[in-house]
Amino acid sequence: MTTLSYAVADSATMLRRNLRRMLRYPSMTVMIMAVPVIFLLLFVYVFGGTLGAGLGHMSDGRAAYLRYVTPGIILLTLGTAATSTAVSVAMDMTSGIIARFRTMAIARVCVLTGHVLGSMIQSLLGIALVLGIAAAMGFRTSADPLSWLAAISLLVLITFAITWLAVALGLVSGSPETASNLPMFLMLLPFLGSGFVPAHAMPAGLRWFAEYQPFTPVIQTVRGLLTGGPIGDNATMAIAWGVGIAALSYLWARRLYRRPMQAK
Repeated sequence: MTTLSYAVADSATMLRRNLRRMLRYPSMTVMIMAVPVIFLLLFVYVFGGTLGAGLGHMSDGRAAYLRYVTPGIILLTLGTAATSTAVSVAMDMTSGIIARFRTMAIARVCVLTGHVLGSMIQSLLGIALVLGIAAAMGFRTSADPLSWLAAISLLVLITFAITWLAVALGLVSGSPETASNLPMFLMLLPFLGSGFVPAHAMPAGLRWFAEYQPFTPVIQTVRGLLTGGPIGDNATMAIAWGVGIAALSYLWARRLYRRPMQAK
């Protein structure tokens, strides 16, 4: 077997390990699934009529707001999943299991890769659940197969990027308790962007932040692809943010993971 073959096989083993741990400790998975669904129900059924009317849809305000807010809830799902990922990585780093892995003849990258792949599966299942609940609530899309493919591809890219960032946050945290708080800003970004209300409706300073933060172009692109709205240059910005965050987070995580070995 080649070095690449060994790395792939070891990463598959670590993926199975993380999937089994998700089944053994389902509370984090339940949180990833439940929190976005609760926000979706709350904002659509409690605030949707008023907020939808504010979007200019007086007759079908709640249905219009459901179409508007669903992409924001999808990004909120990724922020929620990041907490689970960071905590899992921090638990591995503080429990001593990483020291055992380092004494074994396995590819060094496979431990983090297993976390990333397992967390991506968890996140994408959460996104699928949100879309399913939204459809049950009346969300209808005008997307053709090509638009769906583009939206799914972008969401996979952003999920990959956010997951590597969560891994790095888990490595730098030092404890599971700290790791549960560090990714909190990822849950706030959809609220401080165009996820729940248009950015142009915000005060000047907050509007500037909302327009230029990474989640806004992603939300705008997914919203445009699923509902047939304008996308403009948001797709290019979303891809650039995704690639940039993924690359920098991977390099940061790799450096943090190797740091204890260098200290020895």
